[in-house]
Amino acid sequence: MRKKTPRQTLQYAIKSFDANGMPQQPGTANDQPIFSQPKPSPDPVSFKDPVTDQKYQGIAKVEPVPPPAGGAVEPIVTLEQAYGLAGAGVVKAIQQAKQIVFHSVGDTGSVTGPDTQSLVADKMVSDFSEANPADVPSFFFHLGDVVYYFGESTYYYDQFFEPYRDYPAPIFAIAGNHDGVVYPNDPAPTLDAFLRNFCSATAAQSPDSGNLLRTTMIQPGVYFTLEAPFVRILGLYSNVLEDPGVISGENGQNTVLDNRQIAFLTAALKRVKSEKFSGAVIIAVHHPPFTGGVEHGGSPLMLADIDGACTAAGVWPHAVFSGHAHNYQRYTRTVNKLQIPFIVAGCGGHNPLSAMRGTFRTPYKIDNTLTLESYDATDYGYLRVIVNATTMTVEYHPESDGSTTKTPNDVVTITLATHTVS
Repeated sequence: MRKKTPRQTLQYAIKSFDANGMPQQPGTANDQPIFSQPKPSPDPVSFKDPVTDQKYQGIAKVEPVPPPAGGAVEPIVTLEQAYGLAGAGVVKAIQQAKQIVFHSVGDTGSVTGPDTQSLVADKMVSDFSEANPADVPSFFFHLGDVVYYFGESTYYYDQFFEPYRDYPAPIFAIAGNHDGVVYPNDPAPTLDAFLRNFCSATAAQSPDSGNLLRTTMIQPGVYFTLEAPFVRILGLYSNVLEDPGVISGENGQNTVLDNRQIAFLTAALKRVKSEKFSGAVIIAVHHPPFTGGVEHGGSPLMLADIDGACTAAGVWPHAVFSGHAHNYQRYTRTVNKLQIPFIVAGCGGHNPLSAMRGTFRTPYKIDNTLTLESYDATDYGYLRVIVNATTMTVEYHPESDGSTTKTPNDVVTITLATHTVS
């Protein structure tokens, strides 16, 4: 069991503030990132802008995907860049620790009030209270649906900036369907608020933050590679439909989307091979390829697109992370004798949670290539991921265990060289 100490941020994070509570970092530019408030504060008991648009219907067709900044086939952002001038020191500390730790979960935006999203966020923040600095998380990778029900700027304060006001590290994100969907005839284009808050040219104060200090993220687009020591995360945008997820034109089935994301994924995987990258490779996409939840189905054509890119590159991921279904599910898929966990973590705070289609005694064999290993449809929670030179361990932590409990309810370890799970 991991030991707790009073909360610590990463050694190189901003720590000094002026008389007005604004961060100071002597000798640095104004566009340096800020991640958290100077002092923890109580959770809110209500929303400033309650969600009142449940009665509206969103668009029911795929929307165009904006091109990444610079138009690169493989848009890349590094963890070092996200930390600004402190980045080189952060990366060096991770390398010296010989492991990286990070969080991941999706579907955090609540529509009934702040309680459930705050419970998960607070437990995540408690992971920064570790006796061993190597166990402190370096970032949070959000799996989409940051806000509900529509991706309006109005919701970003209550559903993103406020719950993570004390989270002292970068937050990256792929967009979920609710982040991209807008009302019919809404003047705001699809993904407008998401792009402003996660795909900014430089770290800056957001007009949506309500004067909280966290600055915008500098992702190059809604699909991108995140490079960090020991791990690369390839993030895809699966568009605005409730089901299924869509990342391409699917051989002419829709004329709105092109194959840029397929080209991106193929290029990113080929670079893994050409550079002989030996770390963990994760594909993150909001809509899950597989799910046993009652609210959503899988996305077989999207999975075929992903499989095609992997086949073309000759590289398969060590894991696939998704959200969308509002619970926790872990599958093992076998491809070419490689064991690949497909993990659904849509339990980040959106209320209500989603039931499964039945009661399954796990491990539950679905077919010769797919097994449901574990699930939890009754708790909110998140993933804590630990990667070193040889293994990646994915832990599931329900918030109901409380902030002092550090033992996960589910865990899987992937041996990187052999793609085997234990």
